[in-house]
Amino acid sequence: MKELVVISGKGGTGKTSITASFAVLDAADIVVADCDVDAADLHLLLKPDEARTEDFYSGETAAIDPGACTACGECARVCRFGAVAIRGGAYLVDPLRCEGCGYCARVCPAGAIVNRPEKAGVWHESRTRIGCTMVHAKLGIGSENSGKLVARVKKEARRCAEAEGKGYLLVDGSPGIGCPVVSSLSGADAVVLVTEPTVSGLHDLRRVYELVEKFHIPAGCLINKATINEDMTRSILDFLGERKIRHLASLPYDEDFTRAMVAGSTIVEYGDGPIKDALAEAWRGVRELAESER
Repeated sequence: MKELVVISGKGGTGKTSITASFAVLDAADIVVADCDVDAADLHLLLKPDEARTEDFYSGETAAIDPGACTACGECARVCRFGAVAIRGGAYLVDPLRCEGCGYCARVCPAGAIVNRPEKAGVWHESRTRIGCTMVHAKLGIGSENSGKLVARVKKEARRCAEAEGKGYLLVDGSPGIGCPVVSSLSGADAVVLVTEPTVSGLHDLRRVYELVEKFHIPAGCLINKATINEDMTRSILDFLGERKIRHLASLPYDEDFTRAMVAGSTIVEYGDGPIKDALAEAWRGVRELAESER
């Protein structure tokens, strides 16, 4: 089983739409993982049924037992995050401020404070409208540890792919270069970099490729909306040539992309045309990258 990760240096490049199109092209032989847990939207195109849902716990939050609390104020005095406050004569912990360090519990003379596991989100194992399994998640509001949730999503997706005997695990990663992206790249056999022909698109492509290089993962690049700025498209192609990154495809700007999204569909299902053919060829190229030696 090969693991293929689609990422982008910035948001808005069309990464998720392209991932969904790849999924449609090879639905019989893949499991999909949506690892963009901070702003997941692959479900809008693949319509998973959320047949299985489990809570995800990561980190801890302090809690004060009002029956045991003597209102000495030691917890509020030592908290450097402003998470402990007194209201109506009782000390309370604000879970959005609490970092779970446990210092307040250690100094409490009455033993009235304990650290409890924090629910950081939920993850789902689903069947999609195109027939493949999808593992996806949603990070809770104000929750951290998105990298750990990504790791859980990938672990469950790998389990599903192996159990079902699928050839590919297709991962929709987060944009940028932060912790969830690093977690998405772990164990990948090939990476698809999605960019657009803008100054920021090229800048962030350079930045995210520096990260991919550290993992020594074969990479290919897909330039979306390539016709909106042909000079920048040439600059991106020059960069790909310099760094020996495989050019998978250059997709022209086409309003059918938007129409397909509004219809809850992918561009490869919306109609026949050059974009569908280009994406099919790009998907073949990604699979070839995954078979190459690192």
